Amino acid sequence: MNIRGRTLKKFFRGVARVQQTFELHIGPIHARGVPAILVGVTGIVVASGITALLAKSAERLPETLREARGLTDSIRGTRPPLNP
Repeated sequence: MNIRGRTLKKFFRGVARVQQTFELHIGPIHARGVPAILVGVTGIVVASGITALLAKSAERLPETLREARGLTDSIRGTRPPLNP
């Protein structure tokens, strides 16, 4: 067997070992093997999407947060009424 064949065999043996031993525990969710890898990759993709979304709308974020605070204040009733 040539060097390239041995290297490929070792590589795939390592990938199989990682696949079998990879575990992920997040609260009540437990995943092992390929599902754990898929959950991890999905988390990374979602995080990058949220980061890109925040980067695009960074100039509007303070206004949005201020309006959200006003909405929660009006829902909770912490502001005094307009006509006392």
